[in-house]
Amino acid sequence: MKDFLQAAKLLLLDLASTLFFLALFLLTHNVILSVGLGMALGATQIGIQMVRRKPIHVMEWLSLFLVVAAGTATLLTDDPRFVLFKPSVIYLVVGCVMLKAGWLNRYLPEIARAVAPDVAVIVGFVWAGLMFVSAAVNAVVALACSLSTWAMVMPLYGIVSKLVVFGGGFLALRLTVIRRLRAMPADEREVLLVATGRQSQSPPAESAQAVRS
Repeated sequence: MKDFLQAAKLLLLDLASTLFFLALFLLTHNVILSVGLGMALGATQIGIQMVRRKPIHVMEWLSLFLVVAAGTATLLTDDPRFVLFKPSVIYLVVGCVMLKAGWLNRYLPEIARAVAPDVAVIVGFVWAGLMFVSAAVNAVVALACSLSTWAMVMPLYGIVSKLVVFGGGFLALRLTVIRRLRAMPADEREVLLVATGRQSQSPPAESAQAVRS
């Protein structure tokens, strides 16, 4: 779960840093100031990690590199849209990582891993698909719409799309686990529930209650 939360935190921080740049630009219309402070924010995030002696993940270094690269391109071309493409690159990288079959299993409770690993693989691929779709949506909005429109559309899209996939995946796994547990012979189900820590050794009535929960 720690690695999953770290990845989610990175996506949120990346969107926050991009919005920080965009807000400054819309308020000041000063490309140099906005890009400079945006790059400073990215460097500060890495610096804080170093001061706290916390490990800096590869994706965090990539995020800093993209801040510098997009900022430099913006300064050279005087086009702030370069900064808006940064989330697309992050989404693409995360999506490629999520193409590994079964990556989601490590974040699931033991009972789900034991009963529905195949469904977890499918949900993992759905998450990867969402990342690729998000990369495309971000690129299209950055190219076709104004900066203010991007600022309104992308945060809303990011939150809603992830909530939909998270909720759908959770329901798919939960309903599959419940259905498959109910289809098991009672003694086999009892052994599995005890082995996965869902309940202590108990009478069949308590076992049935555990399945419903």
